[in-house]
Amino acid sequence: MVSKLSKLWKLFATPETVDKVADASEKVFELAETLNDKDNKNNKLVKELVGQIPTLLEPLNSPLGQVVKSSVPFLPIATGIIQFAIEVNKKEPTVAETVALVSQVAYLESIKETIPEEIISSEPIDREFKEVRKQLNRLAELEIDYKEATLALVYFHESKLAKAFGEILSIKLDESSRIDESNKQIWLDKVSKNTQQQISKALAEAGEDVKVVRTILDWYLSGGREEFTKWRSINYYLEQKVKSLPEENVFKEKFTYRDIYVPLKALLLDLKGNEIKDEAEFILEEWTKKIIQNSDEADKVLFVQAGAGRGKSVFCRMFADWVRKNLHPVITPIVVRLRDISNYNRPIHEILTDALSTRHFVNNDSGWLTDPNTRYLFLLDGFDELRMEGRASGGIQEFIQQVGLFQQDSNSKEAGHRIIVTGRPIALQGIPYLPSNLKRVQLLPMDEEIQSQWFDRWSRVAIPDNPIAGIEEADKFLTFLAADNCPKEIKEKLAREPLLLYLLGKLHREKAIQKEDFEGTGNQTNAKILVYEKSLELVLKEQREEWVQYQATGLDIESLERILMEAGLCVVQSGGEYARVGMIETRLEKDDAEAAQIIKTLRTKSENKEKSGEKALTTALGAFYIRSAGEEKGGGVEFYHKSFSEFLCAKRIQQSLESWTTLVKVTRQQQWFITRQQLAEQIYDLLGYGGLTSEIVEYLWGLLSKSDEFSPVKLFQRLLDFYLRWCDGEFIDAEETVLPHLKMKELKKQIPERKNYLGQRQVDVYAGLNIMILLLELHRYGQSQTEDIKQKLIFHPSGKPNAQGQLADETLLKRLLNYGDCFADGSFRDTLRRFLEGANLYGTNLYGTSLYSSNLDGASLRSASLRGASLKKASLKGANLVIANFSGADFSGANLEDACLSGANLEDANLEGANLEGANLSDANLEGANLSDVNLAIANLDRIRWNSETQWANIRGLDQARNVSEDLRRELDEKIE
Repeated sequence: MVSKLSKLWKLFATPETVDKVADASEKVFELAETLNDKDNKNNKLVKELVGQIPTLLEPLNSPLGQVVKSSVPFLPIATGIIQFAIEVNKKEPTVAETVALVSQVAYLESIKETIPEEIISSEPIDREFKEVRKQLNRLAELEIDYKEATLALVYFHESKLAKAFGEILSIKLDESSRIDESNKQIWLDKVSKNTQQQISKALAEAGEDVKVVRTILDWYLSGGREEFTKWRSINYYLEQKVKSLPEENVFKEKFTYRDIYVPLKALLLDLKGNEIKDEAEFILEEWTKKIIQNSDEADKVLFVQAGAGRGKSVFCRMFADWVRKNLHPVITPIVVRLRDISNYNRPIHEILTDALSTRHFVNNDSGWLTDPNTRYLFLLDGFDELRMEGRASGGIQEFIQQVGLFQQDSNSKEAGHRIIVTGRPIALQGIPYLPSNLKRVQLLPMDEEIQSQWFDRWSRVAIPDNPIAGIEEADKFLTFLAADNCPKEIKEKLAREPLLLYLLGKLHREKAIQKEDFEGTGNQTNAKILVYEKSLELVLKEQREEWVQYQATGLDIESLERILMEAGLCVVQSGGEYARVGMIETRLEKDDAEAAQIIKTLRTKSENKEKSGEKALTTALGAFYIRSAGEEKGGGVEFYHKSFSEFLCAKRIQQSLESWTTLVKVTRQQQWFITRQQLAEQIYDLLGYGGLTSEIVEYLWGLLSKSDEFSPVKLFQRLLDFYLRWCDGEFIDAEETVLPHLKMKELKKQIPERKNYLGQRQVDVYAGLNIMILLLELHRYGQSQTEDIKQKLIFHPSGKPNAQGQLADETLLKRLLNYGDCFADGSFRDTLRRFLEGANLYGTNLYGTSLYSSNLDGASLRSASLRGASLKKASLKGANLVIANFSGADFSGANLEDACLSGANLEDANLEGANLEGANLSDANLEGANLSDVNLAIANLDRIRWNSETQWANIRGLDQARNVSEDLRRELDEKIE
């Protein structure tokens, strides 16, 4: 029910008197004196006075000093009028009416208590305050409902009433006080905050005999205040954080995510990430709406997976807001960027609590997750962006297991919470045991239908100030993509990914790309790199104009690009989230004095002092999809999308790799420009932070392969020299300058807010591991080159075999794996496993090691010993496993398609569910091996050995296998029966 502030006293007024009384303010003072005299209260006089008062704030239409200096308390007015109203009308006022009444007298009392007499200037008693009169007339018509009244009871200073009262007092302070504008707001806030106490006093004085007051007091005592505060906090979070997500501008555009968003299609996967046969595609948003409201799916965790820039985070933005508008308070959406979590090796409820620690509904209620009145939908965005200490410690596996258990517990306790996690598919690789209640969904590339919807939206926003031109631009861009000479990589791949489609659209709009630009790109990676480079080139020009405005000197495109590359590297080294400006400056000061000087100039010569320092930098860098990371993170910069920092980091690494192969002539001899010691220092500085990601390596190799400065043989020589010295422990065991220690100290200083620092051993491991990754990439690159280059780029992690094919140390790689695992089990393997494709592991002894889910496609494990090793779910497609010893190894779920296992020892090995299609098993020892559910289609089984312990249950493709002996057929016919 809605009430006007004037309603209570207008009940007793006559039409002739209301709004016609010139001295209404004096009537309020008289009413206060009358109601304060409890022994001689004149009901007739009270009725007459009330009828002549439009609002109880009428005293503000008199000199302010009269209110401040009044000796008569105002609070009894509320008690008296409430009781008088009950006597006259024979019914209780509503809560809204009561609060409207009490708040006015409480505000007057607060003015008396708060504003000192000395700041009040003298005014004529008969002065007319026209502006105040106007505001008071409006106030009389102000309406409040129960919800607004409740807010005023708990947080008066945030209520509609406080705002209306404050506008009147503000005018009075201008007219009647000696305070300036800068101090006026302080006094307004003081009066408003103090009113809360006066409301409580007024209600206490009214007493429990009044039913409406008792109702309010009972509401307080029964936890109503706390419950209201909780819901107010939740609603504030939704308004401030969730509602705004779709309305944020896309990068630096004038349009929002809502303007350009189109729902994407998806496909359901099995727990292993494989497509489910006969499953139909669906619109992810519509499907998810049904799932989260389906009680039969209440124990399921949804994992939405897709590559970078495919729309995972935007889906979270849009879906969270849909839940806010359509399901709250039945289900309340909570969005958590997982990149913001610095420590997740702890219970999931603590992680969620910390993620919302600034919210009242969380930090004031330890049981917020078990309250049966609230159900939350947690959207955990960016599973692959959890900080690198988690990737090193195996914490990611524990985290996803905890998420699964939390969802099961929520269901069993009827808490009803739901969880959606997003991440790149690679984030789940290498996790042996995923929660059984994980429901995996793959976002699909845009098809023609979705693309058509996107182009319709693009036509409306491409040129916001000119809709007709926007439609024309969209048509031209569509024609550009549909042209016969538009490369297949652009048309069928990049233009089907939301982020890259937008970048292509932006570049086309700015006339920064032509069809000819993509000729010869060759593959998707090169085409993607070209889009990023064109975007970089475009924004660097925009940036230069921005930076000139800050009076920076010595500006050139190369220096601006250098700063961006360093920012990308710093973001990656900081954990993939954000980087402090000081960290960027420190790194530039070491390597690029000119770029560092630009930042210093920005700090000292900014025209706008408010934009000096960090703000000047983030504003200037903002053209390339960078924004401020916020004060709560200690200040710094972050990229709008992870892909930008990865790409720029790759360019920064490329720059160093090429500089390491530069030769100079010294006294008629060629020498490395970067000395051996300097190379080691730069490797620890550049790569001693954590494992390289496959995305960074992909960009790096694409950049190097088309660079004229790329010298693969020279680079291989330099990296191999460092690698062998690292294997000997030369750097970590140094007596004087210990490079891993220096890097550890530097990271600790540059990222002080990080909870789990890399220790000296971790820095050493990652430096060597990253060099090994680069050597493996050079080795794979060499396999496609001329025979001469190929022979010069052969890399063996255990050292080059001698003329007789013997390794100097066949257990070296095993020891390195163990070294990496000494601070976090599986960290070395998990970082390395994606880069072993085509690796030369000839003769290596990896007894008992784990290569779980590793990519060993095309690798050579000839004569290697992997007795008792775990190759579960590993991919060894086309691998050379001739004469290798896999006795007791676990190959369950592995892909051995076209692998050469001739003469291999697979005694007691577990091959359950493995794919051996086309594999060469001639002369292999399968005694005691478990071949249940294997695929033997087109496999060569010539002269294999088996015994009674060999398990053949549910084998597939035997009828297509080659060289199956009669003895084996008889054996298997009996087994199959």
